[in-house]
Parts: sequence; structure tokens; C-alpha cells
Amino acid sequence: MKASEAAMKKSLVVALAGNPNSGKTTLFNQLTGARQHVGNYPGVTVEKKEGPCHRRGEDLHVVDLPGTYSLTAYSQEERVARNFIIEEKPDVVVDVIDASNLERNLYLAVQLMELGVPVVLAFNMSDVAKARGFQFDLAEMSRLIGAPIVETVGSRGTGLDELVAAAAAAARRPAPPPPAIRYGADLEQAIERLQAKLEGQLPRADARERRWTALKLLENDAEVAGRVASGDVHRLVRAEQERLSALLGDSPEMLIADARYGFISGLCQETVRSTVETRHTASDRIDEIVIHRVWGLPIFLGLMYVVFWLTFTVGTPPMDWIDAAFGWLGETVSGFWPEGSESLLQSLLVDGVIAGVGGVLIFLPNILLLFLAIAILEDSGYLARAAFIMDRLMHKIGLHGKSFIPMLTGFGCSIPAIMATRTLESRRDRLTTMLVVPLVSCGARLPIYALIIPAFFPEAWRAPMLWLIYVFGIALAILCAKLLRTTLFKGESVPFVMELPPYRLPTLKGIWIHMWDRGGAYLKKAGTVILAISVVLWALTSFPKLGSVDESLPAEEQQAAELAHTFAGRIGHALEPVIRPLGFDWRIGTAMIGAFAAKEVFVAQLGIVYSVGEADEESEPLREKLRQNYSPLVGLCIMLFMLISAPCMATIAVTKRESNSWGWALFQLAGLTVLAWLVTFAVYQLGTWLGIGV
Repeated sequence: MKASEAAMKKSLVVALAGNPNSGKTTLFNQLTGARQHVGNYPGVTVEKKEGPCHRRGEDLHVVDLPGTYSLTAYSQEERVARNFIIEEKPDVVVDVIDASNLERNLYLAVQLMELGVPVVLAFNMSDVAKARGFQFDLAEMSRLIGAPIVETVGSRGTGLDELVAAAAAAARRPAPPPPAIRYGADLEQAIERLQAKLEGQLPRADARERRWTALKLLENDAEVAGRVASGDVHRLVRAEQERLSALLGDSPEMLIADARYGFISGLCQETVRSTVETRHTASDRIDEIVIHRVWGLPIFLGLMYVVFWLTFTVGTPPMDWIDAAFGWLGETVSGFWPEGSESLLQSLLVDGVIAGVGGVLIFLPNILLLFLAIAILEDSGYLARAAFIMDRLMHKIGLHGKSFIPMLTGFGCSIPAIMATRTLESRRDRLTTMLVVPLVSCGARLPIYALIIPAFFPEAWRAPMLWLIYVFGIALAILCAKLLRTTLFKGESVPFVMELPPYRLPTLKGIWIHMWDRGGAYLKKAGTVILAISVVLWALTSFPKLGSVDESLPAEEQQAAELAHTFAGRIGHALEPVIRPLGFDWRIGTAMIGAFAAKEVFVAQLGIVYSVGEADEESEPLREKLRQNYSPLVGLCIMLFMLISAPCMATIAVTKRESNSWGWALFQLAGLTVLAWLVTFAVYQLGTWLGIGV
């Protein structure tokens, strides 16, 4: 056994559970620091965070479970959290509770106690609760609920030593008795009958586990029901449900929930006292402004402007440094070979690896700055308000208000936008949003517009044309989102039930960890999938070699002839019958192949095939070549196709990672390509028929 595996075996496994916005992740960051590992649970897209903690002589392996309000597996997150507790059997579960919203948070604690696992309650944000005038009799509350309670302030690291000590002690002692919740004579009778029936079905389960299973069966928990094979048990469940509904006038699920909340209410009456009026807190006063019906949207748009300014203005100098560094690296590596050398290894390293990976890593400052801003907005509590502001509009297309943030981010870059879909709780919303985000025109497409628009359109039309392209992308994203939510991801929209957490001052540690986790995931892809695709694209544009070139031709024309002979050039010729109905020829097809690495490469590839040397969006010779060979209608069609088609290989790679499926990544690639062809075909054919721009 490896040393790391042996160490993990000795460590106590501590699962952090809790409601969303309870400060659970902040507490996790304080316990594990930068040593945490981020991945996904097997087979699902739910994020898995874990890491070691060494405090007070204790070695803990801490697992941050997805935020959940209960152990009833309605959502993917709830299912993952519950299955981990039941199947992985952690040594202790620390339930992180927002002490300022006690009654709602205690519902999960009661369910954990009923499950029979060792539990410690972390009364987090206890400073906020005390500021609101709450006083707790923790000793009495601990006695009544049957679990130790520790006060913590995650943002300041207060109470962590005490929490670790309590968790270690709870893990080593026998499970406490369950909370004294009685569900009434009729419900208890049904529970006892089911327990007796389950004794033969679950021979290894103790009385507490059988009672919990009986409760879940009465609550119509489909996952638990699927684990019980006996038809007799299922018939008894249905009979008891019908009997209870007829006798008590409500479903057993509602009756059980009411009993739990009744227990919690009584617990709070006995142990909690409020000394001040708390209806109008500081958060409430701030919300009167930031989520105001009139001022809320302008404030949100202003903050988003600041975010984009930070991302794309402050990020420009480090992007230039990275670009210069990779340029220097390419020149340095080239220097190992004689000038004019045609070494295959040199070309692979310089044109394939360095150029390919460098072209992706250049966006790292943008990504880090964007996630820095998102982390600040999220940890401060404002991001929940932004989702609230936009929910009404997004709900009309079947998405959650939080989907607006990734779509807005897409104007900068599709990669961080797709990664930002992690903030969405619903898998349907996550997949829908990440599939349509590329339709929002990213910054990498701007060089194409900057080349095409001045080449074909008079100055007075240039700003309107650019505006039209961006608006068309937004409209198409909305239509596609609506289509996906009514077909592939059919189902009711997730209601906006997100609570508005109190405003908090973000911690430097929390912001850094959030930013680096997401940026680190991008770096991993640059070193794996993106590197591999870069090498493939290099091979396509480098082989086979042209045997002989007319030396009398200018260097640019020689380069164009060599490109036409490569696999990429041949693919461009092969694609011509497919793209000819769009007004395109093999030259545009060849440039599109290179643009799969990065959209801005399209301009440079056009410069090669038209023998104008190295070209950028300001190249007047290239614009003149385009005017000579194409009409304004074709220019418009080029922009439309590049707008709608898949942005770049990095986008597809990130979609695979975030969806945890190559199927959805390839669906995005194929779907956007087909959509781009259909829309461009319609525009070109209609324009030709009407005689517009031909």
C-alpha cells in the first residue's frame, strides 16, 4: 500500500453537510487551505471537494458535500450528498448550520440524526446571529437534539479547533439516540408495520436504519423504494399511504415534514431567545437599493461593466506578457536549428506545441480575473441578488436567473462562461446554458468582424453591422435555449427558491481558492486535451509536404501552395461542395479548419491562402483580396457562420469536462456546425434571390 493511501486510511473521514449559503465552503477552505482536491463524483457533474486537515493532533480527511436542504433526493446534489453518507459511511458528519436561520437549517440536522450517523452541529455565522439579537442555550439544545454543538465563524476561522475536537470525539463514540420525534399514533403504527416487514428484507440493518427506510418509503422516496425488492413491502406501503391520507386528510410525506418542523419549532422555543427586533437588518436595508424594481437592473449592469473592465482591461498587460513569453520561447527553440532549417521536430515544437498551447494560455489572465470577480460577488452575497434580478427574464425561456451570469460572461470568452455554469443547481439548466453559451459572440470573434466589416461595408454601416451581429447571436441563444428546454431538457423550470444570504465580507483565502480552483482546471486542459488537439491541427496544416515549389514565386505564394497541398488544404477542397451553397470556396474552408484551434486564427489563415503574408484584422491588402473575390453578402455570411459555429477546440474540451460527457461536447460541436450551415444557407440563398449584397 502506498504511503498516501495508508495515511488516508488512518485519517478520520469527516463529511461537511449543510444548506446552500450556510458558509460550508468557507469552513471547508479554512480547514483544508490550498491542499484540497477538486474533481467530480463518478458518473455525475456534481463537484467533489476533499482535502486533509491537521489540527489539535487529529488527522482528518474532509469531504465537502454538495449543499442540500434535506436528505430527500429530489436533486442530483441531494442524491450525491445522501448516497455518500449512506454508502461511504464517513466517520462523522459535520452539519454546518447558519445560526441566523436556525429553523430551516435544523431540518437537515434532524434527518441526519434519524439516519443514525455520528453528527456534530457547527453553528456557523454565530457572530451574525448574535448581532441580530439571538441568544442560544446550546447545552440544552445539544441534549434535546442528541448531538454536540460548536459555535463557529468560518470567515474568521473562529471555533475550528473546538469543531475538530468535537468531530473526532463524536467519530469514536457510539451513535447517540435519535431525536425524540414522534409522528403520532397513526403514523407510528404504519412505521412499526413497515419495520417488521423490512426485517426480512434488510437483515443486516439495525432498528434505526429500518425505521429510516420505513419513513422514506412512506415519503415516496423513489431511490429508497428501488432498493427494496419485495412486492409485499411495496403493497404495504401503498396501503398505509392510502389509509393515512384518508384518515388524516394529507399525504404521509407532508405529515412527516410537519412533525419534523413541529419538533424543531418546539426545540427553538425552549433554547432560543431574541433580544431585539430583527425584521429590518442591514442586509434588508442594502437590498432596498440593490434589488429595487427600478434601480436593481442598472446597478447590476454597472457592476457587470466593472467586471468586464477588470477582466479585459486589467488583463491585457499580462496577456501581452504571456504572448511575448511564448514568442520568445518559440524563437529560442527555433535557435537550436540552423536558419532556414526545415526540421520536422522544430516545426512540431514551435508551430504545434508552443503556438497551440500558447494560443490558449494567453486567455488565462482573463479567466483568473473573471473568476476573481465572480468569487467576490458570490462570497459577498451579491450574486444571489443578481440571479433574483434576472430571474423574471430568464424564466420566460425556461432557465434559472443564475443562467444569465454565464451567458453574460460569454461576451468575453466562452471557456470561463461554460465553467461558470457550475453555479446552477439544476443539471437541465447547466446543460442548456453551456450548450447555448457559444452563440453569444466572444472576444475571439472580434478580429474576424474587424477584418470583414470594413472590407465590405461603408463607414456609416460599420457600427450597425457589428451591433446586428451581436444582437443576432443573443436572439439565437435565447431561441435555442427555449427549444432545448421544450425538447431534450423538457420539464418544469426550477422555481426561484434561492434564499438571499446576508451580505458578508469575502475572505482573501476563500477568494484565492475559488479563483485558483477554476483557473487550475483550465490549465490542466491546456496541458492535456488542448495540447493533443494542437498537435493534430499542426499535422493537418503541415503534411504532406509539397515535393517541389516554383522558386520564382514570391514567398507568400509558395506558402499558399504548400498549404493547399496539406491535409487541411485538401479538406478545404473536399469541403467546397458542402460550403459552396453558403457562398464559400476552398480558401474559406481551409481557414475555418485553422479557426477550430482559435477563432482569431481565421484571419491569419486567410492571409496565407491569399498570399499576403502575415495578416491581422487591420490588413488592407487582405481586405482588398476579399473585395475582389467575394460580395458583401458573402462577407455577412462569413461573419454569421463564424458567430454560430463552435468557437474553438478549448470550448469543446471544457464542455466535455463540465458536462462529464463527450456526448454532450460532440453534440454541441455538431449542433452548432449544422445550425451555422442552415442559418448561413438561408441568408445567402435569400439574399441571392432578392439580389441584396451580391
